[in-house]
Amino acid sequence: MKKRFLIIGFIAALASSTAIVSCSDDDDFGTEVSQKSTLTVTLTGDNIATYKTIELEILETNSGAITKKILENASAYTLELPYGSYKITANGTVITKDNEEVQVGATAQKDINTGAANLSLPLIIKQFNKDFIIEEVFFAGVKTNDGKNYNNSRYFKITNNTNEVLYADRLMVATSEFFTTVARTVTPSIVDQAFPISALMIVPGTGKEHPVQPGSFIVIADNAINHTASNGFDLTKADFEFPSTNPSLGQVDNPSVPNMNIVYTQMTYNMIFLYTTSQQGYALARLPEGKTADAFLSENKYDYSYTNSAGGVTNKSVYKIPNTWIIDAINTSRENEFLQILTAPSIDAGWTSASPGYNGKTVRRKILGLMSNGKNLYKDTNNSTSDFVRNSEPSLKNGIVK
Repeated sequence: MKKRFLIIGFIAALASSTAIVSCSDDDDFGTEVSQKSTLTVTLTGDNIATYKTIELEILETNSGAITKKILENASAYTLELPYGSYKITANGTVITKDNEEVQVGATAQKDINTGAANLSLPLIIKQFNKDFIIEEVFFAGVKTNDGKNYNNSRYFKITNNTNEVLYADRLMVATSEFFTTVARTVTPSIVDQAFPISALMIVPGTGKEHPVQPGSFIVIADNAINHTASNGFDLTKADFEFPSTNPSLGQVDNPSVPNMNIVYTQMTYNMIFLYTTSQQGYALARLPEGKTADAFLSENKYDYSYTNSAGGVTNKSVYKIPNTWIIDAINTSRENEFLQILTAPSIDAGWTSASPGYNGKTVRRKILGLMSNGKNLYKDTNNSTSDFVRNSEPSLKNGIVK
């Protein structure tokens, strides 16, 4: 994959919905009149010669109503919308002034409460790094043969999608603080700068202890044992495992599989737990050379607040990973419940799903073809909607084979 230059741009405006109630001598008293506005969305971006194909998605956050439009060779679109609070997402393909076809994305929020409104949407050319990718995350869980929920057998599959040997040392695997299915107005919002996290673990190693060949992968398992008796998977050949001391989950450490270094978690027993409900984001990053886990914690605290359902203010203190450290990320959600992307669109502009929980399915990246060594080459456009197969069969269903 070629490395793209990043066009930085992001527009965000706090939104609120508006309705007007009017009456006259000739009308029934208190008749509610739905007000409408004409919104013009204008696409912008440096070094763009042609806006080849852009898909606009306009979500009214109160009603959940979605409007979609595909623009071809056009940089502006005008439509009529009711007053309300909107999230606007753009994804597509443009031709640069250097005659290179690249993928772009953008997001914005807009409060529409006037007869006419304008929105300038700066497109971001998605940055493709020559590094590891998240090939698969199995989080949905399985049902045992007697129909019970089984809370083990989860894993991350991290793949070298390049033609060079890469080293897994100091890779950071994190789960999101926020959910794609719950939209809160948090202060401060830092999505364009960093990824707020609920848990973080790091691959041990000093730099070149864990080589990964082109097209090969590592497996990070929640518990590196054979789960097939519970209708799970045989993960005994995992490269790393989540350490945990929770007796209720039967987390027995496999001494032949190295433990990940747990840097931060909000759970007890030093646990990192993947939600079965398809609503988290996952980030893959690399701890910069010279940085320690303690330095990360001291330098990347994130304090935020939001108005809770009772009308009060909730304050939280967590941690964040700078976007510049992130080499890949995915968002997951459930059909008809998606509300927000948890990452900057240059990192991931879409979402994928494995739902409902305990269905034994996974999210797997699409295969584009084969590398010269016969290994799979995976699609990576930094858009999980197009890059992943939803509700796929787990690749480790029959064990780990490299």
